Amino acid sequence: MWRDHLTEIIVFTLLFLLVSAMGFVAARWRAPRDMAHLDEWGLGGRNFGGWITWFLVGGDLYTAYTFVAVPALIFGAGAMGFFAVPYTIVIYPMVFLVLCRLWSVSHRHGYVTPADFVRNRFDSPILALLVAITGIVATMPYIALQLVGIESVLKTMGVTGDNALARHLPIIIAFAILAAYTYQSGLRAPALIAFVKDSLIYIVILVAVIYLPYKLGGWGSIFDAADAKFKASPAPGDGILLNANNQLQYVTLAFGSALALFLYPHSITGVLASRNRDVIKRNMSALPAYSLLLGLIALLGYMAIAAKVKPLPGASAGSVDSNTVVPLLFDQQFPDWFAGVAYAAIGIGALVPAAIMSIAAANLFTRNIYKEYLKRDASPAQEAQISKITSLLVKVGALAFIIFLDPQFSIDLQLIGGVIILQTLPAVALGLYTRWFHRGALIAGWVAGMGMGMWMLYQIGNPATGKKHFAGSAFPLSEFGFDTKKTIYVGIVAVLVNLAVAALLTLVLRAAKVADGVDGTTPDDYFADEGDPRVTPGTERDADSAREPVA
Repeated sequence: MWRDHLTEIIVFTLLFLLVSAMGFVAARWRAPRDMAHLDEWGLGGRNFGGWITWFLVGGDLYTAYTFVAVPALIFGAGAMGFFAVPYTIVIYPMVFLVLCRLWSVSHRHGYVTPADFVRNRFDSPILALLVAITGIVATMPYIALQLVGIESVLKTMGVTGDNALARHLPIIIAFAILAAYTYQSGLRAPALIAFVKDSLIYIVILVAVIYLPYKLGGWGSIFDAADAKFKASPAPGDGILLNANNQLQYVTLAFGSALALFLYPHSITGVLASRNRDVIKRNMSALPAYSLLLGLIALLGYMAIAAKVKPLPGASAGSVDSNTVVPLLFDQQFPDWFAGVAYAAIGIGALVPAAIMSIAAANLFTRNIYKEYLKRDASPAQEAQISKITSLLVKVGALAFIIFLDPQFSIDLQLIGGVIILQTLPAVALGLYTRWFHRGALIAGWVAGMGMGMWMLYQIGNPATGKKHFAGSAFPLSEFGFDTKKTIYVGIVAVLVNLAVAALLTLVLRAAKVADGVDGTTPDDYFADEGDPRVTPGTERDADSAREPVA
């Protein structure tokens, strides 16, 4: 009953209203020259410094879903849930130089999306279209999962009703407010709110890892309780250590997730909003601090076991909503006022990434579908307006995921999203270093990798939930004829197939001397920095590349 959580609801509401007000004020923050331009609305003027970028990118990558889902996975499955920690550590050295090159070439040519780069690099509107569609499709369920994080908090506070409208009305109101200030303020809104969001999360987690072990008898008792639970479980699992059959899955899932992380459009959007290359370098060095936080967040799953938390019922009969584990832990162990602060941290933690994701998806549609195929002479103001409208539609689509589908289905879609976005790696990430791949081969590789990934995902079922297809991303190697119970992350296999097809077909097409278009970039573009001259309209190879740059 919501009356039992009145203090928590008041604190949550006040903090939520505070950040909403900040979102509207953000339109005047840092004095934008003209919000009717994608560089201003969609990239914050490309002028964010070190601190802003650190909070923005960190707030973008460490979401409300991370806050509730990683501990929930550890609560239910044990050590496998810790895959999120190593992948957020190994990714930063991997992308240190890659993102600097992407920022430089985008700064020089005025690119807003990764598909803009692919279009000009490989002289292929079709390949750019595939990259754009891939980014949008992979991002949509990711936005929906931010709603899952908010919903878990609202369910714990008892403010969701029994019928569909009452159950989803608070989320609809929250996302309506989000849509309004994102429409007005663009990327500046989540950039400003990220300061509050990340500060709250750091405070909550640091208090939790000190206060909760004290209440629960120490770390020894917490790990003993977790070990006892998994040993008593009738289903084979990892426990607090990985079992032999899951080690390959753990490694490939961590590595594949790392490769996918900065291919997501919202990750790239935060990077392109940076002022210069040094900002990116400093952030890639400092962002692993969030990985320390993530490791502490993950331990909340074991704390919930020690506290004997019982998840709330799920949407379907007989199921449980494991995403309520962390909110229930806070509700049971914290004073009401601090539980309200913790709930606000989760709720606000959903708004920042959801806003950036919707902006990134809208930019992809505007630049690489609307501008390319519907209105090639669109003015900067028209581009900004279309992006604003599209960002609203994207949020409505995310709401539809939650209202009309089982949230567990959305979670499975997010796992599928990682497999999907990985298929842009050859064109986007490798394309920053080499033009060797033929554009036709990259398209064929994308088709092969996507087809392989979808076939593998279709084969994966989950007897516990009754789903026969698309029920995860762990593919049994026995399906390939190996005599083993081990599994492997689908994304790794799919992207390897993608690369193999692209490489082999490139050799064939080069031997056949099939035309490969003209590279619209030059080697020094990849080292350009703040203050370096931009490419001016009319000097590039075609009208598409002559989009208005920012002075």
